[in-house]
Amino acid sequence: MDRPHESLAAAAGVADVVGPGLAVLFCGINPGLLSQQLGQHFARPGNRFWKVLHAAGFTATVLAPADQCRLLDVGVGITNLVERGSAAAAELTSAELRAGVLRLADKAERLSPRYIAVLGVQAYRTAFRRPKAVVGEQPERLGGAGLWVLPNPSGLQAHYQMAEMAVLYRELGRAAGLAT
Repeated sequence: MDRPHESLAAAAGVADVVGPGLAVLFCGINPGLLSQQLGQHFARPGNRFWKVLHAAGFTATVLAPADQCRLLDVGVGITNLVERGSAAAAELTSAELRAGVLRLADKAERLSPRYIAVLGVQAYRTAFRRPKAVVGEQPERLGGAGLWVLPNPSGLQAHYQMAEMAVLYRELGRAAGLAT
């Protein structure tokens, strides 16, 4: 099956999984080193992204990182704020995160997703210059898309447990008409 797919982050080793008219474009902070090596989003075994998507009702089964293009079949895509891979998001500079917003705005303009979900509240606060932002739907829009902030699914970020993350992601899924 042909899938619309862009390789905007190919130089970094992790291509965006995107197409026009997505219901949700998930935006990670940046690729981890394993993701960069494999060319797959959220590839680290401890990352909960794929399990959370299933638990929240976005996917019928838990997908593997190698199956990331199957997200397009359900109206979901993935990109990153920063294309450069690193061992930890803490290695990124504020300038890199803020420059990522400009690239994300361009993608939103071209692709017209209904919603963009930035995965990581601290990264969102820095990148969007919104120091008091909280998890959930945001008052502003980006390139016509509604903005959400959701917990970072990294296993290194243990502040949110799986059940709580699933509830928060499901709220976005319901707003986008994807989750029940």
